[in-house]
Amino acid sequence: MNALIQKIGSVLVMVVCASALTACASSFNPRTDETSPIAARVQALVDANREYPRWADFPKTDQPAPTPTAIAAEVNTLRVTQGALAGEVARIDWTLPGDSAAFAEALRARVAATAVAPATQQTQAEIDEYLRRARERGRAPPPITRRQ
Repeated sequence: MNALIQKIGSVLVMVVCASALTACASSFNPRTDETSPIAARVQALVDANREYPRWADFPKTDQPAPTPTAIAAEVNTLRVTQGALAGEVARIDWTLPGDSAAFAEALRARVAATAVAPATQQTQAEIDEYLRRARERGRAPPPITRRQ
């Protein structure tokens, strides 16, 4: 009995889906409103451009398609340059030369010598105070009493 209910239910679902798709099919073929003052112009533009774009309208390339041997040569060139680049990277000394503490101190001295904007030197408390004052300035004034 349950199989019969499932079969009927699935057929019913398919019928409902098919009818819904049929109802939506009319929206894929829109028509121009005949009462519109520009209906004739719109329909003329639609009819004139109904077949656009065509492959003949696309620009042709002057270069022929690369041959498989040309592609293979480019791939081999990339492999050679990749190997050369990997060799150069392998020759780089990625560790700090000398004392790391001296390097850090030299870096701190360079940073200290650079001028810093005043806004960057503000503490979080100063920023919060500035925001509080800005909110106070942005608050609406109290209403004026209209009674005298």
